[in-house]
Amino acid sequence: MNRTVTYIILALIATVTLVSCNDGASLQRYFVDHQESKNFMTQDIPISMLKIDETKFTNEQKEAYNSVERLNFLGYKANQTNEETLKVELAKVKTILSNGKYKDLVEFSDRGNKVVVKYIGNDEEADEVVVFGSSKELGFGIVRVLGDDMSPDKMVTLVSILQSAQVDKGQVQDIMNFFK
Repeated sequence: MNRTVTYIILALIATVTLVSCNDGASLQRYFVDHQESKNFMTQDIPISMLKIDETKFTNEQKEAYNSVERLNFLGYKANQTNEETLKVELAKVKTILSNGKYKDLVEFSDRGNKVVVKYIGNDEEADEVVVFGSSKELGFGIVRVLGDDMSPDKMVTLVSILQSAQVDKGQVQDIMNFFK
């Protein structure tokens, strides 16, 4: 009898573990599945590699900047022969980002280019921030922002820092060349 109860408990634990590990498509899984696929490019970028001048930062800006450890980039390059594949891949990413765990932070469009910023977490702490940009002519790019003590407010501050910062273009030249 004890042996049967033990087996049932172990089977329940194994079932719960397996079910909880697979919550459907995830952005991390999408990155792993496409990192070596044709027309895709991936790059991990430590935030320190951007070499942004921090001397003029306010304390709030320093805190936001220091809360980020690294950026994971995945890009898909559009061309004349892969329009259908582009649509399929865009649909996959949009489906993943439409999951309720991704909360909207910012969204804007400019000249046919669309950028969406979402995060996983709550109003006090963001576990992950996702920047998704797409263009029919260029393709799309996804940046996963990973760090500690991130918050949605800090990420809005960080976006404003990066917009006005003089980022060393040589540090992200591979990504820029990919979309040319």
